[in-house]
Amino acid sequence: MPGIDNSRQFVSLKIAVLTISDSRALEGDKSGATLVERIEKAGHSLASRAIVTDDVGNIRAQVNQWIADPAIDVIITTGGTGFTGRDVTPEAIEPLFEKRMDGFATMFLLVSQAKIGTSAIQTRATAGVAGGTYVFCLPGSPGACRDAWDEILVHQLDYRYRPCNFVEIMPRLDEHLRRAKAKGATV
Repeated sequence: MPGIDNSRQFVSLKIAVLTISDSRALEGDKSGATLVERIEKAGHSLASRAIVTDDVGNIRAQVNQWIADPAIDVIITTGGTGFTGRDVTPEAIEPLFEKRMDGFATMFLLVSQAKIGTSAIQTRATAGVAGGTYVFCLPGSPGACRDAWDEILVHQLDYRYRPCNFVEIMPRLDEHLRRAKAKGATV
């Protein structure tokens, strides 16, 4: 049965949150606030938080800066994953991935379908690994952020979660870069 193995020590990760929007400011960013609240409640640290416009160059610049930062383990973006002309998050970020995480998109689709029915087909949520950093791109609604965190990320970003989780393989994600990100996690 999957679940928490209390014999393992919790490993706090440093997570950056990026809101992608042409219309939001930090004080009105409900999706980013939802993620920050859940990150901190789970015992992780908010490494950084920013808002950028729906522009490929702006999105890539911020994400690349965080990927290059050895103090950031995970990046979660919210916004820009729909189908409108301004929704360019996947186009901006997927080229940065060394490895795509197709299972995340599938799992998010299943979680969303249970909550919003066939409207879930409108998501272009995506995830991957870039420079030893996990990157998750979520839709811009607080509900989507809540569902992705509560149903998927809270478990996979917890070293104690069994039978396996993202944290335990973090030291090996960037072995080709020789830059360990998740101190304390062992296989």
